[in-house]
This record gives sequence, C-alpha cells and structure tokens, in this order.
Amino acid sequence: MPRTHTLAALCHTVPGLTEAQIQAFIREDWIRPAQHQGEPLFNDGDVARVQLIMDLRATMDVEAETLPIVLSLLDQLYATRRQLRRVIDEADPALRDRLAVLLQG
Repeated sequence: MPRTHTLAALCHTVPGLTEAQIQAFIREDWIRPAQHQGEPLFNDGDVARVQLIMDLRATMDVEAETLPIVLSLLDQLYATRRQLRRVIDEADPALRDRLAVLLQG
C-alpha cells in the first residue's frame, strides 16, 4: 500500500526543507499533492520530486526561474522511459532481444 506523508512528516523526511518551501512548490505547481480534509498529503513520488527540487536548487544551483524548464524536461524524459519500458514489456521475445541490442547502442 502506498505511503502518504503529511506536511510536517515531509519536512522531517527531507533535510533543510521548510513548510514555506513546500507551500511555494505547490503554488508553483512543481508538486501536486493529494488533498485530505484541506491538508496536503504527499506520496512517495512527491517526496522524491521534492528531494529532486532541493538537490537541483542547492547542489546544482538551478535558479527558480529555470527550474520549471528543468522539471518539464525531466518529466518528459521519465514519461519516455515509461513508454519505452511498456513497448519492451509488450514485445515478443525476438523483438525484445533486438530492442535491447539497439538500446545498448
């Protein structure tokens, strides 16, 4: 069963994260938590995305103005990887082997 995190739990999970930062991430539409009784609930994917945002901002010095572009590009990359994984999973064994060879390219 997927885990959910409250706002306080998320702050505790991600070092250096504040509730104000999370609220800003939500306002900027960088994360989209579920809502329960008017409070945000964060799944493991949300936690990973918050950690990514924190890493991009702190470690890689990605500025707030640039972050939406970087996140969009990463979202596109992850979507393409999921689609490719589905194609490979659905392919017959011979095609799957051929695709594996081509992708190692």
